[in-house]
Amino acid sequence: MHHPLAAAAALMLVAGSVRAQQRFPALTPDQMTPAQQEVVGHITSGPRHSLAGPFNAWLRSPDLADRLQRVGEYIRFKSSIPHVLNELAILVTARQWDAEFEWYAHYKIAMQAGLSPAIADAIGAGRRPEGMSADEAMVYDFCTELYAHKTVTDATFSAVKARFGDQGAVDLIGLTGYYTTVSMTLNVAGVPVPDEADAPRLPARK
Repeated sequence: MHHPLAAAAALMLVAGSVRAQQRFPALTPDQMTPAQQEVVGHITSGPRHSLAGPFNAWLRSPDLADRLQRVGEYIRFKSSIPHVLNELAILVTARQWDAEFEWYAHYKIAMQAGLSPAIADAIGAGRRPEGMSADEAMVYDFCTELYAHKTVTDATFSAVKARFGDQGAVDLIGLTGYYTTVSMTLNVAGVPVPDEADAPRLPARK
């Protein structure tokens, strides 16, 4: 079972970075069930070290939370898709769902991974980016086709399979599904973007 003091420290990270939740107030350690404390331990002892994002809401269903966070750990940190392309796909998903916190969190990560700001900004504006590499273009096409048409063309599938194999294609599908769930959670929970002067903002749709 996760120690309450560690849970409290993790929750302070959330409180320090975002305002109080509207629909799912942040749980304090003494409000958590043993199952919730155990999930907090799994999350904060992994590569994230934080409960920021959807996790506070997910704790209301601890079994689901634990299963989802394990999927997310694989998708974000262990996927067969290279990190920069993963982040491109996450930004496409954030734009698809108008998930402001998701955009805020992953825009910075995408920049650190080496994604061009011009590509990210075009995605945010709802435009197909210019100047993408072949790998970036095929990931962008795969994700945008999947969202727009509920499937992808044979040509797009074949390109991803030829480059990344069957596993890569499935990992991309898994990414769109997982980050769709994340985005829906963030939107329903009303998780706000922190009040930071330089916080990346998802542009309003025109």
